[in-house]
Amino acid sequence: MWLLSFILQILRLYLVGVKVILYQLFNKPFTLPVLPTQNGRVAIVTGGARGMGYETARHLARLGMHVVIAGNSEEEGLQAVKKIHEEGSEGKVEFLIPDLCSLTSVRQFVHRFKARALPLHVLVNNAGVMLVPEGTTEDGFELHFGLNYLGHFLLTNLLLDKLKRSGRHDACSRVVTMSSATHYVGRLNMEDLQGRSCYSAHGAYSQSKLALVLFTYHLQEKITAGGFPVTSNAVDPGMVDTDLYNNLCIPAQAAKKPVAKMLFSRTPAEGASTSILAATASQLEGVGGCYFYNGERTESADITYDHNVRAELWKQSCALVGLRES
Repeated sequence: MWLLSFILQILRLYLVGVKVILYQLFNKPFTLPVLPTQNGRVAIVTGGARGMGYETARHLARLGMHVVIAGNSEEEGLQAVKKIHEEGSEGKVEFLIPDLCSLTSVRQFVHRFKARALPLHVLVNNAGVMLVPEGTTEDGFELHFGLNYLGHFLLTNLLLDKLKRSGRHDACSRVVTMSSATHYVGRLNMEDLQGRSCYSAHGAYSQSKLALVLFTYHLQEKITAGGFPVTSNAVDPGMVDTDLYNNLCIPAQAAKKPVAKMLFSRTPAEGASTSILAATASQLEGVGGCYFYNGERTESADITYDHNVRAELWKQSCALVGLRES
């Protein structure tokens, strides 16, 4: 039975991949509009030292934001800060370490950030791993679920009070969370969120990206109920040529390099465009609870609109990271 489930999961992922490739073949990446300056606003970008995270941090700084690059490699982080400064960006850029594989490290990062007495207007949950070998985080969580999802779940909740206080109803704070088209084939087993009964790297990755969309929508539901000036949206960058693909199997990498690089894969800058739009665009002021792809609002998987599923995942997530559900 588990073998059949595994084969079906791979087939679903393959079909989603084909769909994304065909869409990108016939639809060019959108061009960012002229965006408003962001002087005086502060952003945190996880995974901001490389790939799409770097391009996001770089663009926000060019718009005048004070950007905090959050990553687990000090060397990479400081190099990213140096490069952005050398470009003469309007905004300030700095680096702080949180290891999203460690709940303790996430809490320490939030403590350090709050000690700075800065406001927080934008949180971009960008960091992630993809198709890594089976492993666990410092706290014993399956690696994709723990880093991609639980680390960001805890980070966002611990920074939510700061986001609420920094936003205004005519200039909301924004939470932007990176998902993926693989969420359409993600499956949540509430009895085995860690995938211990039958591990699949593809299944674990797609589940983590599905969990991020469910989290995004439920967060917006709570924000709206409380009347807070914060919006929460999920974005899908499409197929982007980043280091995440280094964990593909050898035949897949061999196929990707000559074909996808030429025809399908987007550059990190192109992939970051939707995150940048969601973080800054005037036309999205006050707009939350959405899934954006290629700069446009798109329908996500049917299950993401199920309130009961979202509520149950939120409840279990609070228990796993040690938060009181509220």
